[in-house]
Amino acid sequence: MSRIGKKEIQLPAGVEANVIEGGSFGYKKVIVKGPKGELEQSIQRGIDVEVKDNQIIVTRSSESKQDRSYHGLYRTLINNMVEGVVTGYKKELEIVGIGYRAEMQGSNLVLSVGYSHKINYAPPTGINIGVTDQVNITVDGANKQLVGEVAAKIRGFRKPEPYKGKGIRYKGEKIRRKSTKGAA
Repeated sequence: MSRIGKKEIQLPAGVEANVIEGGSFGYKKVIVKGPKGELEQSIQRGIDVEVKDNQIIVTRSSESKQDRSYHGLYRTLINNMVEGVVTGYKKELEIVGIGYRAEMQGSNLVLSVGYSHKINYAPPTGINIGVTDQVNITVDGANKQLVGEVAAKIRGFRKPEPYKGKGIRYKGEKIRRKSTKGAA
């Protein structure tokens, strides 16, 4: 049995979870509400979720390979939802390069990263973007997957290049540097 799937998920104070019929798979949907917002996750057949005594318990109906693989997955996804509505998730990016900068115009992020035009990025709902010192970008929100996707999208506008290291990178990311032809 899945070691991760066996663990119960404790609901902290101020967090409410409901399991209802429906969802994108037509079976069940888990909705978690907390101080940072509301998240929902559709559950596939073969995985059962129940809420009792301030705990969420995830079980599987059979020992098929697919049900065993989904058991730990859905338990982790629901745990991430609970953690997200309580504390939230945050990714930090930094811009390296002369003349490269970022700024906020309303809720939109405007990047000037060496192209002939500025990049204007409007974040999806539920995501907050902040800029400090024109080179540090913070992406935060309750949905772990969405925070990671937005941070990856921003990084993708100008990935760090291996010769000078210029571009947008995650805070603390190590860039593998290459030497130029003249260094030989």
